[in-house]
Amino acid sequence: MIHITRRLILSGLFLLPVLCRGQQPIFFVQMSDPQFGMYTNNHDFAQETANFEFAIANVNRIHPAFVVVTGDLVNKSADAGQLAEYKRITRQLDSAIPLYSLPGNHDLGNSPTVASLKAYRQNIGPDYYTFRSGELEGIVLNSSLIQHPEGVPGEAERQRKWLEAELAKARESGVRWIVVFQHIPFFLHAPDEADAYFNIPLATRASYLGLLECCGVRYVFAGHLHNNSFGQAGSLQTITTGPVGKPLGTGTSGMRVARLDAAGLKQAYFDFGHLPNQLSEAFENK
Repeated sequence: MIHITRRLILSGLFLLPVLCRGQQPIFFVQMSDPQFGMYTNNHDFAQETANFEFAIANVNRIHPAFVVVTGDLVNKSADAGQLAEYKRITRQLDSAIPLYSLPGNHDLGNSPTVASLKAYRQNIGPDYYTFRSGELEGIVLNSSLIQHPEGVPGEAERQRKWLEAELAKARESGVRWIVVFQHIPFFLHAPDEADAYFNIPLATRASYLGLLECCGVRYVFAGHLHNNSFGQAGSLQTITTGPVGKPLGTGTSGMRVARLDAAGLKQAYFDFGHLPNQLSEAFENK
């Protein structure tokens, strides 16, 4: 009987139940806004270095499936010293942990240009792309193209068409969880909130929210605020994460840890004084 069962499993007849029983939760870390140079208005980045090295050391310790840094890697667009420091410290990350960087408004300028996009792509890499981790597909967006497409309308339209195609492919291939990562949140608290520096303009926002929700996206992670915020539009949650660098207002420096399993996603923000000892303990008291 053992041999028959093994043959059935290998033939695929019992493959889905076996995978479901053995499915492990996916833990990942979101950091945002290391923004080298912000503490001293670009005079130095000593504090940002201390914060980011501490964050990377702790990620190596808890060892998530991957890390996403949701933008504003530097404070001054294309600053060679700030970029070099960001790259130097990210090289301290355990090579077994994938790192996904994405652009913020300080990396591209508040209104992206052909030149700023070219510089980012040369210095860091693609500004929008997808990645996979188990049953999760991450979609990384360049939110500056969404908030301010005026200088590069063709680039903004290409990203939109690319997003539509990627969402369709993910649905057709049966991806269980599609999670979006970007710098500027679509909204902070409510999908109909007024236009502001810290969100995407309402008309554009409504279009993207409709697209994401109808394609099964349930979670959008963002930064930019240098503080934490949470909002919901229908079945879609927007999670805005405080900075690994300089906080604003009531914010604190830290990182967000998320757990994704068959029941859905749990997430919590940890300031640097209260990081979890192990990933398995991250949500015990949350």
